[in-house]
Amino acid sequence: MAKTPSGKNTSGRGQRDLKVKVKTARGRKLSSTRWLERQLNDPYVKRAQVEGYRGRAAFKILELDEKFRFLVPGARVVDLGCAPGGWLQVAVKRVNALGEKSGKRIGTVLGVDLQEVEPVAGAEVHQLDFMEDDADVKVKDWLGGKADVVMSDMAAASSGHKQTDHLRIIALCETAAYFAFDVLEEGGTFVAKVLAGGAEGDLQKLLKQKFDKVANVKPPASRSDSSEKFVVATGFRG
Repeated sequence: MAKTPSGKNTSGRGQRDLKVKVKTARGRKLSSTRWLERQLNDPYVKRAQVEGYRGRAAFKILELDEKFRFLVPGARVVDLGCAPGGWLQVAVKRVNALGEKSGKRIGTVLGVDLQEVEPVAGAEVHQLDFMEDDADVKVKDWLGGKADVVMSDMAAASSGHKQTDHLRIIALCETAAYFAFDVLEEGGTFVAKVLAGGAEGDLQKLLKQKFDKVANVKPPASRSDSSEKFVVATGFRG
């Protein structure tokens, strides 16, 4: 029988992480109970808490960058729909926006969102609707030029109807792509969340016309039961 640091005996079962069970409370829907239980048992949620990220989504952009290497020191990054700020936190470190890596180029990270977002050290955050007519002009002004990366983890508000939600997020992603065309530097990268569902054809065709390479990826941090995936378009042709 194993012993804890305090000398107490434990069974073999006690050495493993036990799954947290959540009891259904009065007034709480079963779906809410299941969501809470999943959150409490999600290793990425726990990692986010330990590593200081604002949400598990931070690991999605980390994993995508590990594969495609677009968040490089010195890069100028725009995060559309940046709340709660986890992607900003990752970008700040990767592009050296705080100038912590001696001898490396210092990057710029800009976040925009419809709602007010708690400040992120090293990032500039603005409350802005990126669909406004002059949004691209404002972003380029704030950046002091064009962007090297435009990224988006946005999702349209859920209607509860799978096909409708799929079409909405594809439309949102297409709008983000057109915004990227206006602000990206030649050779730049566009990263955005989409939902698998069969209506991505036009978006894929559009991106392939504008970028050298277009990849569709489901990073490990994306839940297996989720239909989300990410499109990573590199080598913007301008």
